[in-house]
Amino acid sequence: MIFATLEHILTHISFSIISIVILIHLMNLLVYEIEGLHNSSEKGMIATFFSITGFLVIRWISSGHFPLSNLYESLIFLSWSLSIIHMIPYLGNHKNDLSAITAPSAIFTQGFATSGLSTEMHQPAILVPALQSQWLMMHVSMMLLSYAALLCGSLLSVALIVITFQKRIDSFLKNKNFFSLRKSFFFGDMEYLNQKVSVLKNTSFFSFQNFYKYQLIQRLDYWSYRVISLGFTFLTIGILSGAVWANEAWGSYWNWDPKETWAFITWTIFAIYLHTRTNQKLQDQGTNSAFVASIGFLLIWICYFGINLLGIGFHSYGSFQ
Repeated sequence: MIFATLEHILTHISFSIISIVILIHLMNLLVYEIEGLHNSSEKGMIATFFSITGFLVIRWISSGHFPLSNLYESLIFLSWSLSIIHMIPYLGNHKNDLSAITAPSAIFTQGFATSGLSTEMHQPAILVPALQSQWLMMHVSMMLLSYAALLCGSLLSVALIVITFQKRIDSFLKNKNFFSLRKSFFFGDMEYLNQKVSVLKNTSFFSFQNFYKYQLIQRLDYWSYRVISLGFTFLTIGILSGAVWANEAWGSYWNWDPKETWAFITWTIFAIYLHTRTNQKLQDQGTNSAFVASIGFLLIWICYFGINLLGIGFHSYGSFQ
């Protein structure tokens, strides 16, 4: 009873802190960035990390096994993983470009785990025989850490695509404006000089805006590549450890189970991303590889959530049933 009460308190504390962090980000976005509020949001995510860590430790003690036995516990662990990824730039004294991705993702996963699942799934359960293995912590934790990293990196790639296309549209409209000025000059339009002065005044603004977007695109490409590389490493370790565990439990390293199949497809897509990103040309600005990562974003949800919805195959332990 005491453990259940502590778990309830810690989940609500972490959810409340993340909600406040989201509000701070909205205030900085809609008004202007305040240094004190920005530091408070970073400290809030650290407090969230420790709250979720406390929940996982208490659940571990009360259940007697590592808390990754059902969908509720895996979603909480996923939220914990997102908070870790959020703190990586902060601990390295880098500008945190991940905060716009990690904080909403953490509140979404934890909110769904708390409110979207039945109360029966919130209760710790005895592990089925197939899960009573030392490989549970190794395999499932690596897979969920990979999901968190790959989701964040994929969303950064989606943001890169959106900003790149917006930049190209702005450049197209700007060039179209200059073309119309030249056309009006050839036809003797008297307003040409006034329009030219107006355009020249805006040239410095457009240059600054394009330079800012260029820097933002470079940072998004930088962080998406490194976060996806980290997630790809976790995914590889998770698949290999899962193969060893499958051989112990079912007598075969690979059974083409739906979860295994989609995990392999996801691994292949992000391997293509890393290959494309490593060999991309400078002028591509990462858009080709970003398209591949955006496909990977959908595959991760199919692999993690879609298979659980169906509740089929050997990996039906984390389903809604």
